[in-house]
Amino acid sequence: MRRIPSAAAILVATAAALAAQAPRLEVNPFWPQPLPNHWVFGSITGVATDAQDHVWVVHRGADSLEGNEKGMMATPPTSTKCCVAAPFVLEFDADGKLLSHFGGPGQGYQWPQSPGGIAVDAKGNIWIAAAGLDTPPAGARGRAAVDPDAVGPPAGARGGDAARGGAPARGRGPAAPAGPPDAHVLKFARDGKFLLQIGAPGKMEGPDSQTTLNRPAAVAVDAAANEVYVADSGNHRIIVFDADSGTYKRHWGAYGEKPTAAGGGAYDPSAAAARQFRDVSCVEIAKDGTVYVCDRASNRIQVFQKDGKFVKEGIVSKETTGATVGGQFGAVSSFGSVWDIAFSNDPQQRFLYVADGHDKKVIVLQRDSLAPVGSIGSGGRLAGQFLAVGSIAADSRGNVYTGEQHHGKRVQKWVRR
Repeated sequence: MRRIPSAAAILVATAAALAAQAPRLEVNPFWPQPLPNHWVFGSITGVATDAQDHVWVVHRGADSLEGNEKGMMATPPTSTKCCVAAPFVLEFDADGKLLSHFGGPGQGYQWPQSPGGIAVDAKGNIWIAAAGLDTPPAGARGRAAVDPDAVGPPAGARGGDAARGGAPARGRGPAAPAGPPDAHVLKFARDGKFLLQIGAPGKMEGPDSQTTLNRPAAVAVDAAANEVYVADSGNHRIIVFDADSGTYKRHWGAYGEKPTAAGGGAYDPSAAAARQFRDVSCVEIAKDGTVYVCDRASNRIQVFQKDGKFVKEGIVSKETTGATVGGQFGAVSSFGSVWDIAFSNDPQQRFLYVADGHDKKVIVLQRDSLAPVGSIGSGGRLAGQFLAVGSIAADSRGNVYTGEQHHGKRVQKWVRR
C-alpha cells in the first residue's frame, strides 16, 4: 500500500528543495581595487547598483575614522603614508575599478551630518538619505542621539569630545559635525550636480507633516510612477513624493495605519507585534510592484501595495534585541536584525537578502513566504565575514554587494556561483 506523505513531511521537503535552490555566493577578496591618493572608506551607510551594474557607495568619511586612519589629514600631518578619507560618494565598475566620485557641502543644499542609504533611479540620478545620528530605541539606556561611529566619548563622559562640547580625547578623531539634525533627502545627477532637496535639517514637524522628514534612513524610486519612497525613520512611516518636484503624495505607518510620534515603543520578543514601526531602516520596490519595508528594531519586514495597503509581514531572528556600541560610553546603535534588504536577480525575485548587522550575517529568505532558507557569512574581520553589515545590493548578474558600518568600513563583493 502506497504511503501518503504527511503535510509536515511535504513542508520539510519543500523547505529543503528551496534551500538547495537558494543562491550560492562566494566572496571576492580582491574587490574593490585599491583606492588612489591614500583614500580609505569610513563607516559605510549605503550600497546600490545601477542599470550598468556599476556599484555606488556612500560613507561617513573622516568623522568615522580613527586618528591613526587619517594621519595625513591632521594639522600638522602625523603620517606621510596613511590616510585620507575618500570622497563621500564613489562609483565602481563590476571589476572594482573606481570610475567617479563626489559629495560634501555645496551650493543649494545641506550635506548630511551622517548619510544613510543610497539609491540610483532609472535615469541614473543618485539619491541619498540624510539619516543623522542614531537615537537609541525606546527602553534603551539614554534617549539622546548618539554617534555609533564616534571615536571619542559622548558629552559628559570622561575625556570629552570636541564635536560634543568637550576637549578632544587624546588619540581620537572628531565625532559627527555639529549643526541641526538631519531631516532631508538629496538628489544628484550622476556627475554630482545637485538636483533636488526634500526636507530641511532641523525642521521636523511630526508624522503628519507633508513637507518635513525626521532622520530618513533610505529611499527607493518607482520609475513607472516617477515617485520616490522615503523610509522616514524618525517619523515611523513611509512617505512618497513626486521624484521631480518633491511634491507630497501619501504616507503610512505599520500595517498601513496612521503613524504616531511615539512609534512602537520598546521591543519585547515575547510581546505581541507593535502596531507602529520602531525604526524604518529600508524601503525597496519589487518587480511585481510590492513595497518592502525594514523595521529594524522590530526584527520584521512588512510588505505593502504602492498605495500603502498592508499585504503581509515576516519576522526575522525574533529573539534579536540589541547591543551597546562604544563600550563604557554606552552608544547604543545596533538594535534589531533587519537593517537592509535586496532582491535576487531572477525574474521572479524568489529570494530576499537581509543584512543583519547585529547578528553579523546575511540571511536569505524565500520572498513569497519570508521564511529563511539560508545565510551568508559570519562575524569577523576576514574576507567573507562581517562586522555590522548594514547595507546590501544585488546586480543583474546575481552578484551581491555588502557594506559594513561602524568599525567595519568596507564593501565586499559576493559572486554568484
